[in-house]
Amino acid sequence: MQCLWITLADPEPATNGQLIYSKGLIEAASDAGAQLTIVGLARPEIKRLPVDRRGIAWRLGREEVWTPWKRLLSADPALATRTGPEIVDALERCLSSQLWDAIVFDSICAGWALGRVMRHRRRAARVPRIVYIAHNHEVTVARRIAHDASGRERLIKEIDQLKVIGLERRLIAAADVLTSNTPDDCRRFAADRRGRSVTFLPPGYGGPRVSARTIDSSVPRRAIAIGSFDWPPKRVSLEAFLEAGAGVLAKAGVELQIVGQAEAAYLAGLRRRFPSVDFLGPVPDVGPYMANARLAMVPDLLGGFKLKGLDYAFNRLPILSMRVALPGMPLEDGKSIGLFDSHRALADGIVTLIDDFPQLNRRQQEAYAACADCFDWAQIGRHLIATIRGQSTAGLTVERGAPKFGPASSEARLAAGK
Repeated sequence: MQCLWITLADPEPATNGQLIYSKGLIEAASDAGAQLTIVGLARPEIKRLPVDRRGIAWRLGREEVWTPWKRLLSADPALATRTGPEIVDALERCLSSQLWDAIVFDSICAGWALGRVMRHRRRAARVPRIVYIAHNHEVTVARRIAHDASGRERLIKEIDQLKVIGLERRLIAAADVLTSNTPDDCRRFAADRRGRSVTFLPPGYGGPRVSARTIDSSVPRRAIAIGSFDWPPKRVSLEAFLEAGAGVLAKAGVELQIVGQAEAAYLAGLRRRFPSVDFLGPVPDVGPYMANARLAMVPDLLGGFKLKGLDYAFNRLPILSMRVALPGMPLEDGKSIGLFDSHRALADGIVTLIDDFPQLNRRQQEAYAACADCFDWAQIGRHLIATIRGQSTAGLTVERGAPKFGPASSEARLAAGK
């Protein structure tokens, strides 16, 4: 199957959840037998060969820096306004160079290409299937971003929200195959599509798996949060937790460590506001930091699959989370995870659990066991390619909101995990 795959950027290095998900899907689809040509932004950190060892062809171009006024006047939302002439030319050459079986829009960031692709489709000798791989239900995200903004910035975000609504609707309408990575978003998309099917496409996990771990007094009395903090909703969630909980943890003598990508100026501001918190920024390897913490916390106020949840589970780090933050994982409140409805309650939960070694160890063992047979990239890749071809697979079902592959279902396209 010849597949043209339009993505935000070369996913190497995979420094955030979006890039990790794109990288995993691209490699898994290739391993499942698809012949892929990738169009997106080049990354200065890596020099790509035109065709890599998997046989994937890369057609990458430099990013164009849009002025605020140009972005505001664009019909597309900010997420889809990073392309420049090189990428547009690369797309046009790909469209005219051969016949495609499928054209994939990998997130709404690829939506800039929708008009060009649909014009090509109308005159193509072989009509390609259109695939939209949603990373979020973007209207929900845009609405939250606008709500959290203030002043002039709020007006700008409200205008962008309207653009998101328009582009997401156009992508949904155009898509022969629509995928989403959480059951909650599958339900939202199923409502948007008025009965047309939505494919549940969770991420896989390809990182290290800690075979055994014992949490005891030798582990620092520390909670940790790992992630990329350049996205506004993640910053809002993190700051809201710190305002509610940093003092609670400091008073109880619990260390809090924040690890991950963020602008240096932003981290400096957080250090001034919350001096009791250790803000490390990006690190070469998060493994040692997880090994030296008793638990992980997830303060996010938006749903959408959080790949850091898989890092925590497979590195045997007990998880405390906001109730809405980790959809799509097979974790049970009070057994393999602790779920909370407010940031203050989350902070109090950390204090309560931090010295309870039997409970900490039960939680990490239960979470690892629950996730161990899920999240396999090879199966997910085969499932995606079979769905694009219009074939059934061995079955992807949803159990307690998490993916399960097996013979239980012959229906590959799940409308909201019914």
